[in-house]
Amino acid sequence: MSSVILPAPRDLVRRRADTLDRLNGGFQMWLATGSDGHGAHLIPVAYVWDGAALTTGTFRRSRTVSNLRGRPKARLAIGDTADVVMIDAGAALVGVSEIDAASAEAFARVSTDPRSAPDMFVYVRLVPERILAWNSLAEFSGRTLMLKGSWLDAPVD
Repeated sequence: MSSVILPAPRDLVRRRADTLDRLNGGFQMWLATGSDGHGAHLIPVAYVWDGAALTTGTFRRSRTVSNLRGRPKARLAIGDTADVVMIDAGAALVGVSEIDAASAEAFARVSTDPRSAPDMFVYVRLVPERILAWNSLAEFSGRTLMLKGSWLDAPVD
């Protein structure tokens, strides 16, 4: 049996920079929601990042939207099991006619444009409250980069 060589752990500054690069350069994530009586619900979605929040779109009559109406919180995952960014976020539903033009245009470049069927879709604006990032077991310690919506200056875990 061969042993796995783990990459050297990144410091907090490097992890934050890599996380911001991933948010800025990526466009696909997993979005998990839940509510009483329905349990967890997980979907793959496209997203755009504006430096403060992620915006995605989904069907207005979806279980995701129903869950968010009951509990406006979500967990997001970007990456894979060997290199992941996990985000706990507050969520707000934004009507297609209410979204700002820059977010709508950016989202249309990475996914189906909700403006093409405004009665079917709604945008979801996700504001990070907690961000964690790790690329191996060696980085499990110090994985929290943001707490209560503020980037950390020192590790807390």
